[in-house]
Amino acid sequence: MHEELKLLNDRLAQHPLYKNLDSLENLRTFMKHHVFAVWDFMSLLKGLQRRLTCVEVPWIPSPYPHKIVRLINEIVLGEESDVDIKGSPISHFALYLGAMEEVGANVMPVKEFLCTQNPAHIPPDVREFVEFNLDLARNAPTHELCAAFFYGREKLVPQMFEGMVKTLSDHKINCPSLLYYLQRHISVDGEEHGPMALECMRMVCEDNPEKILEAQRAGLRSLQMRQDLWDRVNKKLTQAQD
Repeated sequence: MHEELKLLNDRLAQHPLYKNLDSLENLRTFMKHHVFAVWDFMSLLKGLQRRLTCVEVPWIPSPYPHKIVRLINEIVLGEESDVDIKGSPISHFALYLGAMEEVGANVMPVKEFLCTQNPAHIPPDVREFVEFNLDLARNAPTHELCAAFFYGREKLVPQMFEGMVKTLSDHKINCPSLLYYLQRHISVDGEEHGPMALECMRMVCEDNPEKILEAQRAGLRSLQMRQDLWDRVNKKLTQAQD
């Protein structure tokens, strides 16, 4: 299972989609879809926060070790209230929306979805991916949710974003807010949140061989869903170039 995870992770790190972000038109199409992955990332994270800490009233102590509670809360702090390029507090989701508006990408589908929670506003090519992650956040065993968050997000994202930054920079695409967003994730996820998410997963699995295997399977499934999403979006980008 470990080799399968590494193989698919490496394949995603080199996906041809990144090289096709070579024009404003393609970038706008990509962002209109990708913003839903930015959004459901927060649902995965908040799902973990609800499982591993207490966000209810009345408050009761978490049954998990204090270290896990701190790790998750630190990731939430960084994702939900980071700083923008000027140093002002902002969530990563809001930062991404601002980057979309800066390049003229269509923000209406995601804004309408947030207002209505109607899946019809999710572009068809990303709908299965979002529904998969929402189901994980609501229903998956905690160790599987931790694994999907680590393998499918925090470990993978910096590698994906490096490829995007290279293409955008090579083609001199004018998108300073997006570049800041991508570079911020490369730095923070790679150096801080990734190791934190890995430690959470390991602690929740408790050296239990069955939980470890189930966690790896959940991670592999998350990577496969990302592969399918990137394939569909990349098809749109290549069709637009024909």
